Amino acid sequence: MLRFLLHYGIHFIVPIALVLLFFKENRGIVLLLLWGGIIIDLDHLWADPIFDPNRCSIGFHPLHRYWAIGGYVLLLFFKKTRIIGISLLLHIVADTVDCWLIFR
Repeated sequence: MLRFLLHYGIHFIVPIALVLLFFKENRGIVLLLLWGGIIIDLDHLWADPIFDPNRCSIGFHPLHRYWAIGGYVLLLFFKKTRIIGISLLLHIVADTVDCWLIFR
């Protein structure tokens, strides 16, 4: 239950907190963009099985690999892509926490 709460809390509640704390304008759009980071889970469709509750996504799925994460970090350096970079890295943080809890 802790794993579920932390994983989905980071995906859905942390973006709300970020929007309330750091984004005064366009909160609705920013929140949708932050929640939109979950789109990288489309790479699970190439896995067999598609969903495995005991599989660590980091390093396994194409959009969760280290080269992709490096690309998400680069997005932070440009104002036009910064929110998307935050969104994708927040997703990676959620999945990393999930991996830690799988292997603890």
